[in-house]
Amino acid sequence: MMWYGGGWGWGGWLVMAVIMVMFWALAIAGIVVLVHYLTSAHRGHQPGPPPSSGEHGWGGRRAEELLAERFARGEIDEDEYKRRLALLREQR
Repeated sequence: MMWYGGGWGWGGWLVMAVIMVMFWALAIAGIVVLVHYLTSAHRGHQPGPPPSSGEHGWGGRRAEELLAERFARGEIDEDEYKRRLALLREQR
C-alpha cells in the first residue's frame, strides 16, 4: 500500500509498454543487420585495386582477364571460353 495514490497510473504503464516494444524492435533489427553483414559478399571478397576502364572502355582487357580466370577455375569449358572470347573481341 506504499504506492497507493503516488504511482504514475496508466501513463506509466503506457510509457513502459512503448519502451519495451522499441527495445525489442531495435534488438531484432540489430540481429538481422549483424547476420546480413556476416553472410554478405564480404566473405569471398579479395582485396585489390578496383577494376579500371582499361584501354578499350569498360570491357576491354579486364573482361578477357575475367573470362580467362573463369576458364582456369573450370567454371566454363573450352568451347564456351572460345565463343565468349571471340564475342568480346568482335565488339571492340
